[in-house]
Amino acid sequence: MYSESRTETVSDRLIVQDATPGADETRNDTTSQANQSAPETDGASDRAAAAGGGLLLAGVALAAANMRPAVTSLSSILGGVRDSLGASTTWASVLTSVPTLCFGVAGIAAPLLARRWGMRRVVGIALGVLTAAMLFRVTGAATTVLVGTVVSCAAIAMCNVLIPVVVKESFPRRVGMATGLYTTAMAAGGSVGSAFTPWLRAELGGWRLALATWAVLALAAFLVWNSAGRGGDSGAGAAPKATAGAANGGASLLRSPLAWAVTVYFAMQSLVAYVVMGWLPEVFKSAGAGAGAAGGLLGLVLLIGVPISMVLPPLVTRTKGQSVWTVCLAATAISGFLGVLFAPMSAPLLWALLIGVGMSAFPLALVLISLRTSSAADTSRLSGMAQSIGYLIASTGPFLFGMLHDVTGSWSASLVVLIGVLTVQALVGTFAGRPRTV
Repeated sequence: MYSESRTETVSDRLIVQDATPGADETRNDTTSQANQSAPETDGASDRAAAAGGGLLLAGVALAAANMRPAVTSLSSILGGVRDSLGASTTWASVLTSVPTLCFGVAGIAAPLLARRWGMRRVVGIALGVLTAAMLFRVTGAATTVLVGTVVSCAAIAMCNVLIPVVVKESFPRRVGMATGLYTTAMAAGGSVGSAFTPWLRAELGGWRLALATWAVLALAAFLVWNSAGRGGDSGAGAAPKATAGAANGGASLLRSPLAWAVTVYFAMQSLVAYVVMGWLPEVFKSAGAGAGAAGGLLGLVLLIGVPISMVLPPLVTRTKGQSVWTVCLAATAISGFLGVLFAPMSAPLLWALLIGVGMSAFPLALVLISLRTSSAADTSRLSGMAQSIGYLIASTGPFLFGMLHDVTGSWSASLVVLIGVLTVQALVGTFAGRPRTV
């Protein structure tokens, strides 16, 4: 269930202009002509609005498809990139921690930038920066890859925070459809980025061209989004309200146990997700899987999220509470990681399937933010708290997961800790899933 603003927008108004004075004997003719031309004008306006909305939806889908390939494409060949550059496991651990750290910072910075320049414009600039950064990071050594990835993830983070707000504002009567398109495209983009990058590396003769290929997708999103944005920036007026709401009421949410439960739940599922996207191929490769197979398994994990992202939110909103959902998803993921821990190559497809289903906690976390609030203002405040604090907490996961492997020489301790995180996710999920509001 998503909160919908009832504020009237300019695009919802019908402005009728009739300023053609004339003599009495010609007034009837003028009125007749106006009546004949008005339907044509209204029809043209409706068609233009529909075309603009369709172009914006295409921009939303393309932008969402870019939210994960910059991360999953690199993680699917991370070992090869690290060896090629002579980098350390610590470097790889830092690299995999970058996305969530950027998302946490962006949760604070994005509303400020949107208030100054408007949400659509900031998203458009971010997509341009993403395109350039994805090309830049393949031009140099380990430091260049790290810097380019940081800038790429910062750009993604801006889009990650602002696009859902643009969706709610631009499609107030089709929020469910547009949000489903957004989450589905995001899952599909991550899956394709992971599954095809090892193949691209083999076909193009190296990891640099393979990673650079995904800049084409970012460029397409940049062009379509900015074409759709020519109709006006809807975000310029909305961002200050959201920011003010957070400033005026943030302290009360920090004192709310329910708000913290939702935030910790968001943090735990994000931590697991980015550990999986950053390290799962390496875990399977250590167990004996080839680079292509390991990337394909991550692609399967992410691909499973495509249909689940479409059907889970409507199902969840029809139940009185969501505690059972939170526990079942966490238990499913735990089952998959136990398989990876004790018998990784006995049934890797099954483990990937279980982990993929368990990672569907992401759309559930987004739904909980809406269900645990009673107004749009509270939803905005809770979303800001959950995303900024949650992503900052989650940013420690990929780094610690890699460092534990560096210290112990195996993935066992890292996987045990991850199972512990999922246990915490289930416990706080039972509290966050109870039918109450902050």
